[in-house]
Amino acid sequence: MERIQAIKGMNDILPAEVHWWQTVETTAREVLETFGYKEIRTPLVEKLELFARSIGESTDIVEKEMYSFPDRKGHWLTLRPEATASVVRAYIQHNLRADPLLQKFYCIGPMFRHERPQKGRYRQFHQIDAEVFGIQDPMLDAEVMYMLCCFLEKLGVQGVGLHINSLGCRECRPAFRQALTAFLGDRAEELCPDCDRRRHVNPLRVFDCKVERCRKALDGAPELVDYLCPDCRDHFQKVQACLRDLGTPFQLDPHMVRGLDYYMRTTFEVVTDRLGAQNAVGGGGRYDGLMKDLGGPDLPGIGFAIGMERLILLLQQGQSRAGRAPELFVAVIGDRAAREGFGLVQRLRNSGIRTEFTYGGGSLKSQMRRADKLGVSHVLILGDEELDRGKAPVRNMATKEQVEIPLDDALAALTRYVRGHDH
Repeated sequence: MERIQAIKGMNDILPAEVHWWQTVETTAREVLETFGYKEIRTPLVEKLELFARSIGESTDIVEKEMYSFPDRKGHWLTLRPEATASVVRAYIQHNLRADPLLQKFYCIGPMFRHERPQKGRYRQFHQIDAEVFGIQDPMLDAEVMYMLCCFLEKLGVQGVGLHINSLGCRECRPAFRQALTAFLGDRAEELCPDCDRRRHVNPLRVFDCKVERCRKALDGAPELVDYLCPDCRDHFQKVQACLRDLGTPFQLDPHMVRGLDYYMRTTFEVVTDRLGAQNAVGGGGRYDGLMKDLGGPDLPGIGFAIGMERLILLLQQGQSRAGRAPELFVAVIGDRAAREGFGLVQRLRNSGIRTEFTYGGGSLKSQMRRADKLGVSHVLILGDEELDRGKAPVRNMATKEQVEIPLDDALAALTRYVRGHDH
């Protein structure tokens, strides 16, 4: 019988890898909650029109990448390809505007896009998403980017840089679009078929193309920063000034766009040169008109998303081992010691000591080999003789030194010794 395999591009996260995910998620929660963000959890499945209206019908995500299907009543549903639209929908639906304490949100979870799988880019992928509503001040734009950089620094991520741009607003973008359309029309023969179509429908999307000939064709293309209206120009200059005040390095990237149509004004990406073609670790920007477009109040918004798979790839570079090894192994010799050891192991675990034990016993030599393979820092050796004496040796697996602990107070003694308070 043929074995059933996981769906291509949808990966298992195995026990040896989970530690990385837990580290990233824990650090994200610590940083985001320090900055006043509250966690929100939205469904994995939404109505298709939510993403068609928010992301943009001419984007690659909506045209090619969404997992969409009709339910039994013929309503079209979609596995969420990104989180912002879902968070905005939840904010509107539950009237969260009524609570002044609810302006900042974050969520962590899987997203789905039908892309060609490659390193750091999968069909089920995971994001850390942060969103803020109701604040238009450019200081917030700088704070959001600063927070993202703080998170990466706390994780110890190396080799990343912050790139920023302004996409203007609905007032100043039409003049840029006209100039860009004319520029692309002169180079239509140099464009790939997708970009030749995009130049008529949504010319900004051409900047997002990864085809080399299209990137070359964009040399000398108009830059949106040259077409900003006075308000957008002032906003962007203040954002840059605030980043400088915070000591956050950044690079202006006038051709950077995001893959979603709802962005306006400030946009940004954190990029790396260590992951090949998939160089964006995270990014985001302002989307001041999105909430109104989805039927809610006319409130500004800004946010970002971080790709967890790419972030973990960066963390794993140069590090050979993930996960926390057990702190203690209880090796037992004989049935009586096995029963006593079994109970002690459970009490140790209940007190927070990561403890391992061999069910069914085995020779002391085989148990010590297993402890060594597990990377355990200490081993308690327990047999009938130790039980009769009321004392048992604990071996430090790194130094090979042994100390004896009293068995009548084994839990407290092992906790002190293993945790390094009684050496």
